[in-house]
Amino acid sequence: MSLLELDAVDAYYGESHILRDVSLTVEEGEVCALLGRNGAGKTTTLRSISGARPPDVREGRISFKDEDVTAMDPEDISARGISLVPEERRVFPNLTVAENLHLAEVSENRSNTVGRSLGQVQVEHVGMTTEQVYEEFPRLRERKTQKAGTLSGGEQQMLAIARALKQNTDLLLLDEPYEGLAPQIIADVEDAIRRISDSGTTILLVEQNAVAAMDIADRCYVVDQGSIVFEGTAAALRDNDETRDRYLGV
Repeated sequence: MSLLELDAVDAYYGESHILRDVSLTVEEGEVCALLGRNGAGKTTTLRSISGARPPDVREGRISFKDEDVTAMDPEDISARGISLVPEERRVFPNLTVAENLHLAEVSENRSNTVGRSLGQVQVEHVGMTTEQVYEEFPRLRERKTQKAGTLSGGEQQMLAIARALKQNTDLLLLDEPYEGLAPQIIADVEDAIRRISDSGTTILLVEQNAVAAMDIADRCYVVDQGSIVFEGTAAALRDNDETRDRYLGV
């Protein structure tokens, strides 16, 4: 059984048909990359999985842990163990690193309480403690009293990921984590993603930087104009010059 499965998903923004018959799977414990040019449908796929509106999923099924989550609200999907780190990162710039992490903990506790009260969610574990987060991201410990808005782009990305890990996260959705980062900072974020994966968290990574994504991914999908045009291992994609040139420009 795959941890996540999309089966023939069609998604729309208003009347604009964005995702067309998208099917993909993410296996437990792997890093899976969804690659494609700007506007190909990558972010729409993540938003569909996380329950964000828009887009509107009109056809197909999205399953997580063999449960249909297609029509669920984002809060219910999050409580089941899916966390999205959006491209914009969305840290609270006027709060310190420690305060940003504390807010994530408060949000997780509220989500678990609501889920149990409705009888909808069986919480198996909670997210990382603050101390565990600092062990994974030593730089955040160094910056814990610093306001998030003064952090570098890479540090803000680490903080955004850390907030997600403080929640009940079995599947981490990362939307363009390397966007706007210098090559050395990308390497630091890559190292952090590898550590998270090694600790047992499954990752679905959306990225335009195909070269960096292939370095870290076990398997890759390529999407173009809302449709999957390639599925295979990262090694197979590296060897497929035609696909990389036609759909990724690398």
